[in-house]
Amino acid sequence: MREGSTDSLVALAVVFAPLSLLSFGGGNAVLADIAHQAITVHGWTSEREFADLFALSRAAPGPGSMLATLIGWKAAGIPGALIATIAFYLPSALLVFGAARVWGRWRGSPWHDAVERGVAPIAAGLFLSGGLVVLRASPAGWPVWAAAIVTTAALLRWPGLHPVPLLLGGAALFGLLAAGGT
Repeated sequence: MREGSTDSLVALAVVFAPLSLLSFGGGNAVLADIAHQAITVHGWTSEREFADLFALSRAAPGPGSMLATLIGWKAAGIPGALIATIAFYLPSALLVFGAARVWGRWRGSPWHDAVERGVAPIAAGLFLSGGLVVLRASPAGWPVWAAAIVTTAALLRWPGLHPVPLLLGGAALFGLLAAGGT
């Protein structure tokens, strides 16, 4: 796409603004939808480029949902990065601001607690779908899936487990695989 073309800028705004309103718990909640739009619908990235942009968004300081900015930049340069960022952050920020002003008044009421309990499984499902997208796009194959399954099982068994042992275990697994030439 042409750098900063009006069509690509409008497409970025139309994709990221609604996703902003669906991102319960952060950008990971809509990762699968971002991937679908960026790879399949608009062709802004390939699967491999998406995985690389995702990794970069996690390695860079700042919010992990900077993936929207990187996709905007890939699709339409600096103007695309600005539009995607604004579209991804502004609608949800305005919604949260308005909801927070009302939400506190009803704390402790039965429907308040019911809404909070009802949103939790939705957020968990959105996170799961995002994780599956990243696993499918990973070029490492079965070892990534094995590490994800073992890590998930460990965290379900021991919810208070610190992530450092899991990270060290994953590093050891991939170190052994790299040393073995797999």
